[in-house]
Amino acid sequence: MGPVFCRCTALFLVLTVAAPTSAQRVEYLPGIDWPEPAVVTPGRCDSAPPSDAIILFNGKDLSAWEGGENWKVRNCVATVGKGTIKTKQSFGDMQLHIEWSAPVPAEGEGQGRGNSGVMIMESYELQVLDSFQNETYFDGQAGAIYKQSPPMVNAMRPPGEWNVYEVAWTAPRFKDDGSLESPASITAFHNGVLIHNHFELAGRSHWHQPASYEQHEAKMPIALQDHGNPVRYRNIWVREFKQIKGTPKETPSYINHDTGEKWNEGEEPPKSE
Repeated sequence: MGPVFCRCTALFLVLTVAAPTSAQRVEYLPGIDWPEPAVVTPGRCDSAPPSDAIILFNGKDLSAWEGGENWKVRNCVATVGKGTIKTKQSFGDMQLHIEWSAPVPAEGEGQGRGNSGVMIMESYELQVLDSFQNETYFDGQAGAIYKQSPPMVNAMRPPGEWNVYEVAWTAPRFKDDGSLESPASITAFHNGVLIHNHFELAGRSHWHQPASYEQHEAKMPIALQDHGNPVRYRNIWVREFKQIKGTPKETPSYINHDTGEKWNEGEEPPKSE
């Protein structure tokens, strides 16, 4: 009887969940006319660029970067050379994918070991550093928003292995008078591990002074920092995004699917006869 009882119980649960109650028959209608979301074909794996991505480095050359001729590209990898490089194209709100690897053999310690940096909008630094069994100040280790916040965890892989940053970036907004309207924010994953959750930045990254905002363009380049260490990069792409917005079309309302009666938000529902 045991198996029979289990099957009956499962059937009862399915019917209970599937059958709507009278309260579930009342639907809320926001009254918003939404545009149809665009179709984006994802990559064959999570690290591969989707169909709407802008490829910044695909392993062939650094032609998308100013100063790229001073870095070495070999075997689909770009190695930090002389000088910081920056993208020829500018970006504001974006999804950024970037992979990097600390030098082998590991040399130096603290900030002198595998140091580089992803400078979003040339101003806000997501730190690149060999933080695998390498102590330094916490708001300067790998994954830190430099001098503003450590990562929530240290998800660093050993030197020579590839690290992945996945970033959702919201650019700061400024008023016409130059004052800050809304700060920049970042959500970031390091090797699939959440390290920043909608963290609001206090301003530009500085080593010698507190972070502060100065009005700048709505879109600016991404820069990769030369800090004297041969950090390697590969597979860099971005997606520009814009929060989808609807247009209010009707007054928000409710509809009772049992009776067909409809009433506006804020009104009392019709009384049943």
